[in-house]
Amino acid sequence: MSNPQATLEALRKALRSEPRVKLESHPIHLAFDGDDLVMEGEVADIAAKKLALERAASVHAGRGILDRLRVRPAERMADGQIRDLVCDALTAETSFANCAIRAWVKDRLEIVQQPQAPVGLIEVKVVDGVITLDGDVPGLVQKRLAGVLAWWVPGSRDIVNGLGVTPPEEDNDGAVTDAVRIALEKDPFVNAEQIRVSTRHSVVTLTGLVPTESEREMAEFDAWYIFGVDKVVNQITVRP
Repeated sequence: MSNPQATLEALRKALRSEPRVKLESHPIHLAFDGDDLVMEGEVADIAAKKLALERAASVHAGRGILDRLRVRPAERMADGQIRDLVCDALTAETSFANCAIRAWVKDRLEIVQQPQAPVGLIEVKVVDGVITLDGDVPGLVQKRLAGVLAWWVPGSRDIVNGLGVTPPEEDNDGAVTDAVRIALEKDPFVNAEQIRVSTRHSVVTLTGLVPTESEREMAEFDAWYIFGVDKVVNQITVRP
């Protein structure tokens, strides 16, 4: 790296150019660990996190980025409470009815759900508000849905979705679109029938009509929560 300070200044300029990152009120610490860029701080929401990473990647192209950005939670919660809410959401979801679910309680892995003939396994761990999902599920839809359910827990600050998929599935824009539609359909605060979804190169576009700005915003966040979505273009119109 020829001039680390010049690169850091270019990175800060790129972050300042994205208004949703809100760098003045939510500062991001930038540093280098060898050739890897380290990004650390608490951002306003999931959109700010992903946009900050996208802007950094555009400057630091071809090199590694260590993502230590956390999202400001809707409610501050203890890790145990977050873990229990994630497990409750997973066990209540019919898509995981046949899936074994376990949770790390301190240094012990406890059984939450154990079907007689389990199809898939999800292990839940929470440290400092960061939810890690490990194991294996039968499809990309389940992998993405588990991540969305974890994001919906008010205390979540980040999701590390390490779930594998067996048998392996080829990912594509259509699979992302399907996952966004499912998330919208399962969100009780969103009328999914009024929203259309399309995806191109991991960029999701939302169109349609909703009665309130809050519903428009919630629909957008549902799309941001999907694993593999790099950007969301929200063209939903608010019409009371």
